[in-house]
Amino acid sequence: MFDAPLFKDAFTQLEQASEVMGLDPNILERLKYPKRALTVSVPIRLDDGTVKTFLGYRVQHNMTIGPGKGGIRYHPNVDLSETAALAMLMTFKCALVGLPLGGAKGGIQVDPNELSRQELQSLTRRYATEINSFIGPNVDIPAPDIGTDGQTMAWFLDTYSQLKGHTVSGIVTGKPISVGGSLGRAESTGKGVAYCVNFAAQKIGMKIGSNTAVVIHGFGKVGVPAAQDLKSQGAKIIAVSDVSGAVYNKDGLDIDACSKWCKERRFLKDIELPGTKLISNDELLALETDILIPAAIDGVVTAHNCKNVKAKIIAEGANGPLTKEAVTYLTEKGAFIIPDILCNAGGVIVSYFEWVQGLQNFFWDLDQINGKLHDILKDSFDTVIECQEEYNVDMKKAAFIAALKRLDRAMRLRGLFPS
Repeated sequence: MFDAPLFKDAFTQLEQASEVMGLDPNILERLKYPKRALTVSVPIRLDDGTVKTFLGYRVQHNMTIGPGKGGIRYHPNVDLSETAALAMLMTFKCALVGLPLGGAKGGIQVDPNELSRQELQSLTRRYATEINSFIGPNVDIPAPDIGTDGQTMAWFLDTYSQLKGHTVSGIVTGKPISVGGSLGRAESTGKGVAYCVNFAAQKIGMKIGSNTAVVIHGFGKVGVPAAQDLKSQGAKIIAVSDVSGAVYNKDGLDIDACSKWCKERRFLKDIELPGTKLISNDELLALETDILIPAAIDGVVTAHNCKNVKAKIIAEGANGPLTKEAVTYLTEKGAFIIPDILCNAGGVIVSYFEWVQGLQNFFWDLDQINGKLHDILKDSFDTVIECQEEYNVDMKKAAFIAALKRLDRAMRLRGLFPS
């Protein structure tokens, strides 16, 4: 049932980390598979009057530490196995950074670029209706992911609230500010990536500045804010890409111009900027660079192409962009890999802040949010480094071990029902 490469990869990493740390096999057994999974059909009427049905999913992996937390993804490759893998990674991510949340994930198998705004609204509202009994502000709290955004969350919030008969602002995070969202949430994942890049650079003695070259695979909700943050520190963003291809300039790209182009024309292809040239995504991954940020989808750097990667720091902005074979090879080659459950945790951290602010009906300013985000990520980074040094493993295994230690303590204390 769970045969997606991402699930197999996460499963293997779980087993390997458990073996290294000597995790109780009974705890491991409970973490291997999701607590529960839901598959729904999502029929909608298209603008031409025809009805089309899409498959939707919501998976809750482990909620020992708190309510489920995880995004909703709209993508053609969404299936139950991938969703289960992402839910598992959310469990470890929340545990690693010390949040009182569990792991969940959802999605619909659809290309959102092929639907109109009205069709996307209908899709979101029907999906929210189908899974509404499975979620809740103290049960499982969705958020945006690939193919979804603040508007999607606003539609989801309204639908759930209509079904309950009153506004339930805590049902989703990643909402627009005007309906209870948090400052800093939209750019939080990319901001967190930039923070982690700085921690890694400091660890290996690299100074972020004008001589620092950065390559970003995936110029979207994660890649854009990461690029803007690193450029503000003086780094040169020499290449960025999306599904249509990549744009390269050895002297550094105009990131604001690239971002504006994508907002207005959606894809990077055909962009016209002085001194730039179009290259493929494969060519982008092989560029000479100090920092590589794969921030698109999973399985980008594999056993087949990892030997072409030359970056000193690789920051996993996406979930599972490096396969386990690639992690092993690149670590042995000397690259410093910032694992996904640490590197891209900024989104769930600020989602947690949004959830807490909503419960209190008291909102923080941006400096408070970014300061708290920085401190949590720094503490988590230091914890991973400690595990890496204690167990003499790669950073990926170290991050899993750190997360498993917290889950182990919590699961032992709560026990198994019925006993």
